[in-house]
Amino acid sequence: MSNYPHPVIAREGWPFLAGALIAALAASRFAGPLISIPIWVIFLFVLQFFRDPGRTVPSGEKNVLSPADGRIVAIEPARDPWLNRDTLKISVFMNVFNVHSNRSPVDGTVIQRWYHPGAFLNAALDKASLENERNALHLRTTSGQDVTCVQVAGLIARRILCYVEADTPLKRGQRYGFIRFGSRVDLYLPTDARVRVTIGDKVQATSTILAELA
Repeated sequence: MSNYPHPVIAREGWPFLAGALIAALAASRFAGPLISIPIWVIFLFVLQFFRDPGRTVPSGEKNVLSPADGRIVAIEPARDPWLNRDTLKISVFMNVFNVHSNRSPVDGTVIQRWYHPGAFLNAALDKASLENERNALHLRTTSGQDVTCVQVAGLIARRILCYVEADTPLKRGQRYGFIRFGSRVDLYLPTDARVRVTIGDKVQATSTILAELA
């Protein structure tokens, strides 16, 4: 996969943005303000939802970077259901006002990818990790550590997009997917990883260090 540049507005949003703009312009031309103003508000919402800013990658090869913008909702010992191992789980919840492009938390290679259809529960709930639609990547870092990164659909989200497959090399901060309209990302790390965030912290994809591998 080529390293997708950051064009300010994510490519996934271009059709939605074009449709909202056409509707807003048509309403302004042919309807009154009671109709056109709400449509312009929708256009502005779509514009902010699909923004995709570039981010600076912090130095440090052992750092695990946030794969998404949002808020930390879980830091706990957990069984990795994809690799069947004991891990440290860190979960980032994205609301509809967060940037929704997903980026690699580590330098490494995609060993395997899994997609699992499921429900659309509130992504802030713990059971969403096991019951919702989700897409998981098994990443092996350049130092041989295993990291599982899972995109989880939410209450409103209805589309998980992932652009990588097995054997794809990824750099920290490299864009690999997108989730539309509210969701979460779960990271399953080795149990000896040192956590750098706490529950409730607001994080940014790529810019925030979530943990440090041993």
